[in-house]
Amino acid sequence: MPRIIPIRDLRDTGKISEMCNASREPIYITKNGYGDMVIMSMALYEERLAQLEMREKILAGKAQADSGELLDGPDTMSTIGNMPITDQ
Repeated sequence: MPRIIPIRDLRDTGKISEMCNASREPIYITKNGYGDMVIMSMALYEERLAQLEMREKILAGKAQADSGELLDGPDTMSTIGNMPITDQ
């Protein structure tokens, strides 16, 4: 269930930080009874960002496949296998 708190509760930053880090969902902030902001822990934010980036890559790959921009698997693996290994 989403957590909804009024903006005045943001004064207690320690409590807000604990709530964000204990929750696996964003916390919704209201102002004058209306939605105003959403806050979440840094870990949850990074996880959601990674999910969005992965979704974008999957959709880009699907668009390429739909338009016929496909690579042959064995040929590609052969090319990768013949690449020189470099030390960094």
